[in-house]
Amino acid sequence: MNFLKNLSRRGFLGSAAAAPVALAQSPAPEKTYRLTRDVPMEQGYDIVVAGGGPSGAAAAISAARLGAKVLLVEAIGSMGGMGTNSYVSNWYSLNNGEEVVVGGFIVELIQTLYKNKQVAPAAVEDIENGRLLNAVGFNPEGLKILFDKLAHDAGVEVRYFTRVIDVDVDRASKRVNGVVTSNIEGYRYIAAKAFIDCTGDAVLTTLTGAKVRSAGKDTPNIMPPTLCAMITDIDYDRMKKGQQQAMVEKAIAEDFFTQADRHVPGLFRSGATTATMNAGHLFHMDALNCRSLSDGMVHGRQLAQEYAAFYRKYMAGCENMQVAATATLMGVRESRRILGEYEMNYADFQARRHFPDQIAIYCKAVDIHVYDLGPDEYKRYYEEFSTADRLKKGESYGIPYGVLVPKGWSNLWVGGRAVSTDLKVNGAIRDQPACSMLGQAAGTAAVQSIRTGQPAYDLDTRQLVTTLRKAGAKLPQPTLTKELTRTSL
Repeated sequence: MNFLKNLSRRGFLGSAAAAPVALAQSPAPEKTYRLTRDVPMEQGYDIVVAGGGPSGAAAAISAARLGAKVLLVEAIGSMGGMGTNSYVSNWYSLNNGEEVVVGGFIVELIQTLYKNKQVAPAAVEDIENGRLLNAVGFNPEGLKILFDKLAHDAGVEVRYFTRVIDVDVDRASKRVNGVVTSNIEGYRYIAAKAFIDCTGDAVLTTLTGAKVRSAGKDTPNIMPPTLCAMITDIDYDRMKKGQQQAMVEKAIAEDFFTQADRHVPGLFRSGATTATMNAGHLFHMDALNCRSLSDGMVHGRQLAQEYAAFYRKYMAGCENMQVAATATLMGVRESRRILGEYEMNYADFQARRHFPDQIAIYCKAVDIHVYDLGPDEYKRYYEEFSTADRLKKGESYGIPYGVLVPKGWSNLWVGGRAVSTDLKVNGAIRDQPACSMLGQAAGTAAVQSIRTGQPAYDLDTRQLVTTLRKAGAKLPQPTLTKELTRTSL
């Protein structure tokens, strides 16, 4: 217990009231060191994509299929991000009760995973019985292999274990000339015509000096992440997920947990006896601080074992379940968001607004997880997600092109959870299906920009939407315009 008490002192076990964020901080440097060196230069690429998560993989593959020479750099050893390396191996909010709203590359992934027998039984039943597909659990290893194949077939050059660590920009024209990467071979300067930031944390964009909003700095709190785990040996014939909340309350009353967290997303089936376990908020963890992130990984592994013990004790069918592995990538829900040509806001969401230049439609509710352990905070989350912001049958909302472009930048796009939205909309569209569609749009836009000379901030969105539709994107807006929707920020 001393270990957990130490984590509590660092601010990771939460409290009944809100506490200051990012209590675990890296020590401030006392001195500086000036690094000057010659870096080998590589040229000839059309597009560099930073980050190979659901958005980056979609961006790179979509752009390469359109004929661009694409380099994808990814910090760890596989693509897929949250769906593979974070074990968030479930996609949902795919239909609005009347139709499937997602389209394009994400649908291709679902169809191919089904053909490869890599989806959970419920998804198989929905597909084979012609029912509207709402959720797809899948084997994360199967998705890794699929991304590798699709990237290879499209001609994407992939460099794993590689990070973008610096950029070369012309700030007067807001144009990126190249990026500096680091891997086992050292540093490389890579020049290209266009760049897409799919790091999730807007790393590339921040290095350019473009404006961003940072959680805990520009917002009063940080939505807590979770370190998910892969779980085995569940008897699904006996496990009743509907009983989970009552059992969580019972366990809290019996002082079972080290933190009395009522918000437990739970188990999401990924195979015959396997599941992703999404449980255990890491309160006050700051994904933009290395010390905080490191401590969060340590605490997250402890919580995974604690919640596995909870399921074994309290949930029928889980008596023999085991933690096969904890994720290698933290399940971050909030870090940075760019300030783009358009900042999609909660009023847009409430109005179920659609845009002439929308590059995706979606139907997930606002999903802002609890910030602390207080009962009022859990009530806020439950009422907001389950009632106030739940879409009605047939409803959806559009995501306009301008959220992808840091304001005024010529050849830089952003995909994934770091796009330009307010906090509540970010809570709705940070999920993988939306991120995949955002990435596909960013990759398509980058190719169009290179071929036409249109800058990112003034792209012909009629042409973009037409190209996306040809690639299977579901974009039902009846009117198209060349001009993108903008916000004055």
